[in-house]
Amino acid sequence: MSVDDHVSGADAVTGEAPTDIPADAERLEKLILGSERRYTPFQAARAAGVPMELASRFWRAMGFPDIGQAKALTEGDVLALRRLSGLVEAGLLSESMAVQVARSTGQTTARLADWQIDSFLEGLTEPQEPGMTRMDMTYPLVELLLPELEEFIVYVWRRQLAAATGRVISASEDKDMVDRRWAVGFADLVGFTRLTRRLEEEELGELVEAFETTCADLVAANGGRLIKTLGDEILFAAEDAGTAAEIGLRLIETLANDPTMPELRVGIAFGAVTTRMGDVFGTTVNLASRLTSIAPKDAVLVDGDFAEELIREGDAPTSEAEASVAAKTAHDEGREPPTYRFGLQPMWQRSVRGLGTVTPWMLSRRPTDQQP
Repeated sequence: MSVDDHVSGADAVTGEAPTDIPADAERLEKLILGSERRYTPFQAARAAGVPMELASRFWRAMGFPDIGQAKALTEGDVLALRRLSGLVEAGLLSESMAVQVARSTGQTTARLADWQIDSFLEGLTEPQEPGMTRMDMTYPLVELLLPELEEFIVYVWRRQLAAATGRVISASEDKDMVDRRWAVGFADLVGFTRLTRRLEEEELGELVEAFETTCADLVAANGGRLIKTLGDEILFAAEDAGTAAEIGLRLIETLANDPTMPELRVGIAFGAVTTRMGDVFGTTVNLASRLTSIAPKDAVLVDGDFAEELIREGDAPTSEAEASVAAKTAHDEGREPPTYRFGLQPMWQRSVRGLGTVTPWMLSRRPTDQQP
């Protein structure tokens, strides 16, 4: 199916499609897809040897609208159908799994395509020389970018696939591949709704982009995984509590030093997490979200399980009083006192909707010069 639904002339609501499209749009589509329109959906399904019902399921899963019997499909569409159905016929994927692959790929690449077009929008729409049309500027730019972006996307995908496969192989038990014990955190901009009423559209877009970029870089650099961005909020995960704690505090510290950014609040929980199609689900995720909503400005709140995990890993003391006693004992015995990266302070109990009563802990950094 055509990568660009509006270029294909399809109406996502009615499923009807005109018989032709503007010549410039068709020329660009042919450049991007590598071949011209030849098939109706029925003809493409028949050429691929796939039942029309299954072909429709694949196309809809990829995010493409029904186009009736418009001749809008290419040899590439036929080949994609043939490959996907071939995986089912070979027993490598079940039919439902193949639909999931189509859906996850379609959703991810649709967002990626939108991001890339937004990034290149100025170059695509504003001629830089007098007398040039939009097409004069767009076509050579796309022609130059297309092969480079394609190779880069494949490279990044292979890298991410290698990392994900490694995590599965190193899982201690089979159940760890689906139901894992992870630290999950949300970071949320405070007062974002008010900002949307004050800022111009372009300013708001720049702020969101800066927020997402900063958070994505910090999460990746410190060993976490960015699960998704939600405009004024991000969801991240880490395999251990210490990594998640470092990410949460670095997010607060970095954005606090940026005068253009609103305050930030972070909530992190530790526990069983179910992963599916690159997303995370479960009570742990819900608890992290609730903790974020009650966290003070420029602060990180964590749950009791997260605090216990930090203590178990030796990254935080059980209490400051115990840390002081341990430091004094070590000093008296001529040993180096224990050091901790983080401090934990129990907060007031809160009733959390759908999760009962929880006791949050305030997470802080514990500089070495403040060791007992």
